[in-house]
Amino acid sequence: MKPTVLIARPIPSEVEDYIASHCTILKSSTNEAMPRKEMLRLLAAAEGLLTTGGKIDEELLKHAPLLKVVSNISVGYNNMDLTAMKARGVIGTNTPEVLDETVADLVFSLILGAARRTAELDQYVKQGKWKQGDDESLFGLDVHHATLGIIGLGRIGEAIARRAKLGFLMNVQYYNRNRKIDAETNLGVIYQPMNELLRTSDFILLMTPLTEETTHLIGKEQFSLMKSSAIFINASRGKTVDETALIEALQNKQIYAAGLDVYDREPVDIDNPLLQMSNVLALPHIGSATAKTRTDMAFLAAKNLVSAVLGQTPPNPLS
Repeated sequence: MKPTVLIARPIPSEVEDYIASHCTILKSSTNEAMPRKEMLRLLAAAEGLLTTGGKIDEELLKHAPLLKVVSNISVGYNNMDLTAMKARGVIGTNTPEVLDETVADLVFSLILGAARRTAELDQYVKQGKWKQGDDESLFGLDVHHATLGIIGLGRIGEAIARRAKLGFLMNVQYYNRNRKIDAETNLGVIYQPMNELLRTSDFILLMTPLTEETTHLIGKEQFSLMKSSAIFINASRGKTVDETALIEALQNKQIYAAGLDVYDREPVDIDNPLLQMSNVLALPHIGSATAKTRTDMAFLAAKNLVSAVLGQTPPNPLS
């Protein structure tokens, strides 16, 4: 008999076919993410759960006596209570590496877009505001040969550093919990204490995972250290930044601009002051959002799911 798994959100048909060849599938009857109430009801019969960030907590685990694995279609896994899962013998998995280059591309679009004001000036032209003689009012900042400071030099951070060094001849410095000697040797990046990085970087990029230690890692004190010409980029998690402090730093012109793909609350509130600022480039958390990458992520998550319910070691178990 095939093991039963619950798919909590729509996935590409070819990925679903792969899972179906090994498992009996429970899923929503609509082409939308499954409501939590329905998921809790169906989990009673499931040995595996495929999801994209729904909260995995004691409440859910109590409804899932047969559960062996929760497979996240994401790199991040702060939605999982790993301690509670471990106590019940439930494995957690994620999908690292397959999205690194895609997210790095997106981050560089934020760097370029915020520096050269592309979204703002696109609207300037489309709204008929462009007139002969416009000059300094349209100026932005150079990216080439500028200094990029990366906070959190994981695989994605290294992919961004490579683009910065080889493509834009930038000086790249980084702060990380542990020094990355290989990256320093291979990429020519320089380690800096965080405060020094904040003081000396033209672009500050936050790429840390969300943990207790990184919650509000960047706040009022950190923004006060940045150059008034600095551009702050966040493509990690919204709660790694004190959003009120970011708003104040932009309003008070402590920093030049920001490029954001993540927010404290998502979807971001329409009345959030960040959305009213012309010097903020705001994207809807789309770091890995290309069809190929999302399909690759779903396939890896599916392999994690199937391996675990068949009693094998999944490719990407979380400790």
